[in-house]
Amino acid sequence: MIKKLSTSLKHLLLLLLTVIVFSCGSKEDKKNLNQVFRYNEHKNIGSLDPAFAKDNADIWAVNQLFNGLVQMDNALNVQPCIAKNWTVSQDALTYSFTLRDNVYYHKHERFGKDSTRTVKALDFEYSFNRLIDKKIASSGRWVLNKVDRFYAENDSTFTIKLKQPFPAFLGLLTMKYCSVVPKEIVTHYGTDFRANPIGTGPFKFKRWEENIKLVFRKNTNYFEKDISGKKLPYLEAVAITFLPDKQSEFLQFIQGNLDFLNSLDASYQDDILTSKGELRDKYASTINMIRGPYLNTEYLAFYMDSQTPEMQSKLIRQAVNYGFDRQKMMTYLRNGIGIPAYGGFIPKGLPGYSATIGYTYNPEKSKALINQFKEETGNNTPEITITTTSNYLNFCEYIQRELQKIGLIVNVDVIPASTLKSAKANGNLDLFRASWVADYPDAQNYLSLYYSDNFAPNGPNYTHFKSEIFNTLYMQSFTETNTKTREQLYTKMDSLVMQEAPIVPLYYDEVVRFTQQNVSNLGINPINLLDLKRVTKE
Repeated sequence: MIKKLSTSLKHLLLLLLTVIVFSCGSKEDKKNLNQVFRYNEHKNIGSLDPAFAKDNADIWAVNQLFNGLVQMDNALNVQPCIAKNWTVSQDALTYSFTLRDNVYYHKHERFGKDSTRTVKALDFEYSFNRLIDKKIASSGRWVLNKVDRFYAENDSTFTIKLKQPFPAFLGLLTMKYCSVVPKEIVTHYGTDFRANPIGTGPFKFKRWEENIKLVFRKNTNYFEKDISGKKLPYLEAVAITFLPDKQSEFLQFIQGNLDFLNSLDASYQDDILTSKGELRDKYASTINMIRGPYLNTEYLAFYMDSQTPEMQSKLIRQAVNYGFDRQKMMTYLRNGIGIPAYGGFIPKGLPGYSATIGYTYNPEKSKALINQFKEETGNNTPEITITTTSNYLNFCEYIQRELQKIGLIVNVDVIPASTLKSAKANGNLDLFRASWVADYPDAQNYLSLYYSDNFAPNGPNYTHFKSEIFNTLYMQSFTETNTKTREQLYTKMDSLVMQEAPIVPLYYDEVVRFTQQNVSNLGINPINLLDLKRVTKE
């Protein structure tokens, strides 16, 4: 009873906060109350400071408030933002950005009598210095690892010099870490800037009741326009709630109290989707669903330096890859959401992906490989153990059943996520489930997991895969400026990895978004970034 009362009071408080925010405004505010975009963030937002925009929850909120030099469109092309254009030197080491002269910060009394000011190149110099300042301890410090120096040449020109060519660098600059912030406001608030953000984005900060509600209002001074010349954004406000339970979030969406629902959860996926990944008839007339590739590869990883004979055997590693039906797995465990991983480690939707370099379902070949291992080693009871977290137990149990049918003993060990993270980094697991979501939209980010100098725990090479040919191609990709040639290098490297089978790609994830039918222009992209500046509500 107490729990029910608490939940009811929380929902009442959420409603009152929204009404208060708009009641304090003009009649026009009240008229546009229906132009509020509402969504829930089941994980709490930790900070609205872009220097700490590490998790999706933070990134989505920060993206509404801040801008950087460049931005990514839905096709993963780098587009102008505060920088209206840029040049890259012939040696690919110097990037020179020309800034717009009409980008204004959100109003604040610290700016003086005009309450705002334009963004200058010195603002980017300050923002980037803040990223690498060890006292700040930004989680985005690594983004500038390949940068030698940066500086403002004048008010409108910002220059970055790299230590070595890095073709994916512009993609890195689209990350929210690289957003511009005003020095006078940041120094005024100090660490409290996390809850008092002033940026240049399409929406401005209004109110934050932590764990309850976060509200942004339309920035009427925003610099971007649509193709017809109309100022963005279209919405009047964004309201974010923090219900921690995904089932409650789903019910709020179905009742029309939320405009948007991101991704699927096991608690409701069967209710909303068929086994083919289509909306059930009862929702088809009230809900829109959009889906597309997501730069996330789910996989099993073998530790190549393990002393276990099964882990050292290419025969066993390939047998696991051939031994289960990925399509069937996706149909029954994911309601058809996700793309069976018949290619390599690079996910579908990213240049360099190839659908033909991986493993298809072939139980006969898998069984033959296992029998060959038995004959060569004299071990008639080969055995492997898959370590996973509870969230992915059903996938591992499915693989376990399929492989045991063809003669491979499979154990499944379930441990906490924090324990798995530490154990895989320190080489304490022979075979474990993992995933890799792109830090930046370039296949080089995925292939870094197989470069020898990146052996864990000093880097992301958790399998300890080693190939001199791969290493040579990997370093060559940094200096290759021709996009098509670099993509071919990526595919070749991915193919080398799959031939040795240090991993078992399971599926390439998909972004799935559900909206109320009065929501338009939400769009979808492979990095699952929430961009609301062109969204409309009828």
